[in-house]
Amino acid sequence: MTSLLVRNIARIAGIERHGRLMLAGRDLSVMESIEDAFLYVEDGVIADFGPMSELADKGYADDAGVTVVDACGGMVLPSFCDSHTHIVYAASREHEFVDKIRGLSYAEIARRGGGILNSADRLHELTEDELYCQAMCRVREIISKGTGAVEIKSGYGLNTADELKMLRVIRRIRETAPLKVASTFLGAHAVGREYAGRQSEYVDLVVNEMIPEVGREHLADYIDVFCDEGFFTPEDTARILEAGAIWGMRPKIHGQELADSGGVRVAVEHNALSVDHLESMTDDDIAMLQGTGTIPTALPGTSFFLNMPFAPGRRIIDSGLPLAVASDYNPGSTPSGDMKFVVSLACIKMRLLPEEAFNAATLNSACAMGISRDYGSVSIGKVANFYITRPIPSLDFIPYAYTTPVISRIFLNGVEWRI
Repeated sequence: MTSLLVRNIARIAGIERHGRLMLAGRDLSVMESIEDAFLYVEDGVIADFGPMSELADKGYADDAGVTVVDACGGMVLPSFCDSHTHIVYAASREHEFVDKIRGLSYAEIARRGGGILNSADRLHELTEDELYCQAMCRVREIISKGTGAVEIKSGYGLNTADELKMLRVIRRIRETAPLKVASTFLGAHAVGREYAGRQSEYVDLVVNEMIPEVGREHLADYIDVFCDEGFFTPEDTARILEAGAIWGMRPKIHGQELADSGGVRVAVEHNALSVDHLESMTDDDIAMLQGTGTIPTALPGTSFFLNMPFAPGRRIIDSGLPLAVASDYNPGSTPSGDMKFVVSLACIKMRLLPEEAFNAATLNSACAMGISRDYGSVSIGKVANFYITRPIPSLDFIPYAYTTPVISRIFLNGVEWRI
């Protein structure tokens, strides 16, 4: 048995004692904490925590083989859970960044052959080993910024062979990286270039060839569709989701990013785990999500980078719904996986309180990956994924000081990961 004792913690935040798998409405504004605390880990799992005044009676420091870490007055928080990324890709797209500065919209760039199709062209040229090496650089980057669980989508293949190549890379990351990985098949990210003008035939390819191959190799936990203006219709989306359900893949939908496109409705009708983006979300969409198991997920980094409206996070929470936030890390619309910055944006641009933003980026985002029984909070029995900050004045300081590095030490599965 391996044991870890973290002592002299100024404050442990993100404690969940009640077994809740997500938080909704007013509950999102509550983040339980303990000041002047310790945390004890056994075999990679949180075994105990409490005030330092109780530590001496526990005798943990006297156990043979226990590793003792002094937090030196820093805070301990659960690792971020990033429930929406596209970090397996072949190359950056900074030239499109310049196009945006010159005034071209996301949709205009896509119509000119850029965007997702550009990434698909480049990915086609790389081997699995090359893709894996590139992606692992990004994995190490997000770990260093406090992420301990991540969902990774395919979607830059757009043909059967390349979609499978991406998903095999994601599986390899899951097998070799220290953070938790969920895998999502997103063959319907755009219509493959060779199917231009023949969208229904491309949907046939996704349904009749891609999904069965993905299912036979057990390569994906979830299935996603870009259900939006200029991409896939609600009817296309429903057909793809029904085919994925046969192979046990639950939906996670891209919806309401570019227009009021029916993404929320199709997500609810097919019991999607989450519906993500929501920059064009309506009050009717908010009402439609009431009483469902579908978690609205905002991606504020996308709104920041594309200079577009932000998802109505404040209205979502005030309506009593849950809310998750994620990075959308990808080469075109959000080339950043910095969840600390996502939390800051959620506060500054979506008017979330810091506690709401942290809960949305940890427990609720874990729930949007289906893993909140084991991740997303400081709870006895959960995986010991957490980080220690430098000494800081308060939790509020983290989103307030939006570019200041605050992480001092990182632990995944109870083992220190060297920054």
